[in-house]
Amino acid sequence: MPSLEWIGKDKVVNHHQKVPFRVLERQYSYDEAGQHAEDNGSENMIIHGDNLEALKALLPRYEGKVKCIYIDPPYNTGNEGWVYNDNVNDPK
Repeated sequence: MPSLEWIGKDKVVNHHQKVPFRVLERQYSYDEAGQHAEDNGSENMIIHGDNLEALKALLPRYEGKVKCIYIDPPYNTGNEGWVYNDNVNDPK
């Protein structure tokens, strides 16, 4: 079976094992009425932090239950003013 090989691959492939596990701390909840200090039971989350640490923190609750994760918008571009353009793929 073909495989991808490169110098340092073992460090990249096993990097996740060195990332510490962190517990997520809920700051507030949102629903159609707005922001709430108490937990509203919503399954939706916005996690601000390192992607690998966030994914590891989600494992206990969601392992084997997630089919797709959208992660890593274009950060670390050196451009602090980057804003997502909602119309970038608009066919109009």
